[in-house]
Amino acid sequence: MPVVFAIHDDHVGIPVDLVKPKASLRLQRERNLEADPRATLLVEHWDRDDWSRLWWVRVELRWEPNGDVASALAELLAERYPQYAAKPFARVLVFDILGLTGWTATDLNGT
Repeated sequence: MPVVFAIHDDHVGIPVDLVKPKASLRLQRERNLEADPRATLLVEHWDRDDWSRLWWVRVELRWEPNGDVASALAELLAERYPQYAAKPFARVLVFDILGLTGWTATDLNGT
């Protein structure tokens, strides 16, 4: 599912927002994380006019409830996304970053 996120040190934060109507603030994804705390975040970029600019990064995560880090991530989300300036979210899901893999259509030297 598409998400917005913020990164602080070795943590990723994903908000549980109050913007979209929900039947409950306890989401199925949170129940899933309680059963299995592993998650993956896939970030990709593409340019339909220049496919040499394609890239993606896969971040291996582990859900780790952490109130102290959640506060810092909430601040970063409010700064990064104008629609979150007033922090219209119930909480921030905190994940530890376990590993990264990625790919780019060109090497880092641009060739």
